[in-house]
Amino acid sequence: MKKIAILATGGTIAGASTGPINSVYESAKFGINEILSEFNELKSIADISAEQICNIGSQDMNEKIWLKLSHRANELLANDKIDALVITHGTDTLEESGYFLTLTIKSQKPVVITAAMRSANSLSSDGAMNLYNAISVAACKNSANMGVLVVINDEIHLAREIIKTNTTALNAFASPNCGKCGIAHYGKVVFYTKSLRRHTMQSEFSAKFCEDLSSLQNLPCVEIVYDYAGASGEAVYSALNLGAKGIICAALGNGNLSPNMLHALKFANSKGAIVVISSRTNSGIISGDELDFNKLNFILSDSLNAQKARVLLMLCIASGFDKEIIKEKFNIY
Repeated sequence: MKKIAILATGGTIAGASTGPINSVYESAKFGINEILSEFNELKSIADISAEQICNIGSQDMNEKIWLKLSHRANELLANDKIDALVITHGTDTLEESGYFLTLTIKSQKPVVITAAMRSANSLSSDGAMNLYNAISVAACKNSANMGVLVVINDEIHLAREIIKTNTTALNAFASPNCGKCGIAHYGKVVFYTKSLRRHTMQSEFSAKFCEDLSSLQNLPCVEIVYDYAGASGEAVYSALNLGAKGIICAALGNGNLSPNMLHALKFANSKGAIVVISSRTNSGIISGDELDFNKLNFILSDSLNAQKARVLLMLCIASGFDKEIIKEKFNIY
């Protein structure tokens, strides 16, 4: 049997409500060993060990925990006795954590994140089946060298592509640009596509993270600003006052910017902050058809949404890359 390690971070999958039909619940109420003790079916598919990295709702996730999680994941995956890794996580910031890990984990072994939209004791909770399917995907030989995967609602997604698209529905997650890459149904695993973007072993960040950045305690300050009709642009100046080294703008449509936001971002660029343009639409690429972004000296996020563009920019700045190199990174990651 495959030896699979679980790293637990809390979330709704570990949450509890006061009753099976009460939608009000508390995240991260149960520890991972409590969850596993109620789930004997897992023993039939893998030899499992588990540890608790933290026990929080994912709205409390932060860069320090990302660093801790990635370091521990790399330690476990470097162990010849561990065949794969499963991470339990809350849904709210899963997409950011998943992308951070797909850039910083240095291993070809399967790494699978799972979560739940209903708490552990809710009527028709999805957490148990999601965990069962996630472990099944981690135990599947075809999951190797796929980058970090997310398994939820019987679907397998690439961590780079997946986003949360609904507040409460069981099918809250989707990959709008590429679609799911596979299916996990009652432990049966089938893959259809894989990523062509660099990840894990091909990611230069994973090598840096395991070597040059191994003692990193914090990531550079990168803030996100949101554009809208009549935006004042004041959020940009506030970000600069916080000491932001980079600013991601969730821009209008295909990278369009309202007048005040454009003026504020030009100012930020003149002060040395790296400006990256994403879109608030959450799908499609920023093609640069309507504004001369080269002249503006702004970087385009390709298809990354604002929160994922922030992750990549933080790692680029931490790596000491200049703006021209960072521009290349957004085309290959």
